[in-house]
Amino acid sequence: QVTLVESGGGLVQPGGSLRLSCTASGIILSTRAMEWHRQAPGKQRELVALITSSGNTNYADSVKGRFTIFRDNAKNTVFLQMSNLKSEDTAVYHCQVNNYWGQGTQVTVSS
Repeated sequence: QVTLVESGGGLVQPGGSLRLSCTASGIILSTRAMEWHRQAPGKQRELVALITSSGNTNYADSVKGRFTIFRDNAKNTVFLQMSNLKSEDTAVYHCQVNNYWGQGTQVTVSS
């Protein structure tokens, strides 16, 4: 059974930073492509970032230069480092691998 657990969300002021983590059990993340998605109230779910099994990364235009996705194979965890956060980054963030989804972690950017 595959389980993904996200953590690291919270309330942060504009311009601040957060690091989200997605820890997996039942699957080895380094052998799969893994994605971070987000969904804001009233909006469609959006792919934010992905990392392939070989370590290649890709980002939505809205977060390029501000977000970084990376993986710690020893911890079987993928991270999303978010910097220079904006109010429009407010959303529930989910990780996804092989069509398995985590429960999500809330990120709220507000002064």
